[in-house]
Amino acid sequence: MLKPALALAALTLAAPAIARDEPSPQQLKRTVTTLVGFGTRHSLSSTTDPKRGIGAARNWASAEFQAIARGCGGCLTVERISRRFTGPRAPNGVLIEDVLGIQPGTDPNRVVIIGGHIDSMPSDVMDFTSDAPGANDDASGVAVVLEAARLLSKRKFSATIVYAVFSGEEQGLWGATLLADTVKARGWQVSAMLNNDIVGNAISQGGAKTGDRVRVFSEGVRASDSLVDQMTRRGEGSEDDGPSRALAKYIDGVADALPGKFDVFVDRRPDRFGRGGDHEPFLALGYPAVRFTSGGENWDRQHQNVRTENGREYGDLPVGMDFDYLAKVASVNIAALSQLAAAPAAPTGVTIAGALSRDTTVAWAPVPGAARYKVSWRRTDTQGWQQSRIVADATTTVLKDVPVDDHFVGVSAVAADGSESLVTFAGKAPRPATGPGR
Repeated sequence: MLKPALALAALTLAAPAIARDEPSPQQLKRTVTTLVGFGTRHSLSSTTDPKRGIGAARNWASAEFQAIARGCGGCLTVERISRRFTGPRAPNGVLIEDVLGIQPGTDPNRVVIIGGHIDSMPSDVMDFTSDAPGANDDASGVAVVLEAARLLSKRKFSATIVYAVFSGEEQGLWGATLLADTVKARGWQVSAMLNNDIVGNAISQGGAKTGDRVRVFSEGVRASDSLVDQMTRRGEGSEDDGPSRALAKYIDGVADALPGKFDVFVDRRPDRFGRGGDHEPFLALGYPAVRFTSGGENWDRQHQNVRTENGREYGDLPVGMDFDYLAKVASVNIAALSQLAAAPAAPTGVTIAGALSRDTTVAWAPVPGAARYKVSWRRTDTQGWQQSRIVADATTTVLKDVPVDDHFVGVSAVAADGSESLVTFAGKAPRPATGPGR
């Protein structure tokens, strides 16, 4: 079993004017190779074998977090949470366990989460004895999570960062469900959840080259919305501006500011067509969450027994990955995560008024830790913010000659160092209640 090295190279990321470390392709490869070395990481495989199976892999991930914690003087706490789940892919039930590295911020109740699933599967989802290397699906995601922890643990942030290694994804998103429920039970305020799943291949099915981009999937209509909420969103025109979509747009902007040309493809679906991932339990609870996935997929290397048939190779092995590409994906994750963790929370109570007027009045609730606010607007026939205004020492402003009928408006909170929150879409202020006693 390989022991990942801890050496890191220096580079500047697009965080406000501070030198950062660069994700290491060599380190990412070591992590993936080590995880592949456990033979199978099927969630129903052995939890007691010291060298093979899901138990050994989770123990290794826990040890990696503990090593990172020692390196930063205890800035990371390691936690393992578990729950028993039963379903069609585990009819006799299975204990699902997540391994967490938690980096407390100055605000312990506000969190940003980055996750990837450690479990794997071969051709038959019920086969927990055959080899299931799971290099790209999803040792690649776990490698991004661990690399983020190694780099960001060197810094201090406002928000708490949760580095999550999920189990049970292939059985029904059970590990993510466990963490989402835990987050809700603990009363944490989630600013963002970044799910990394299949993020390490630059060549897709049929040899298509897709290494110049990473897809970021986000929901438009919110899974957590009631029918009344959906109708309100329809009336406001905010289908493309919910928290998940705002997060995807934010990540796109972060990537544009990084060195080199690496595109974030904002995929306006919750996930790939008819499929799902570990961000979805967070969306179901109303948290901003997105999925990172390579620019294209190679299905010969997903959920396949390792074999060669008629000269065609099958199986999810490291040979099908590009670790320089994976480092680029990690860079985008880390830059976005660091800025979100440094920024204040996104504003709440953001409203607009201005019916029958050429001007639009914008108001919002004050945000703890905000040094100023950024009010952005765009015409209703566009998707990206076109103009903005900085507002300090106030929680309201009037946009002159910006008619409300033809413009969308949003507000973000900005920290003293320039780190900016997600944009909160401005809706119509609720009508005052009327009737007896009002």
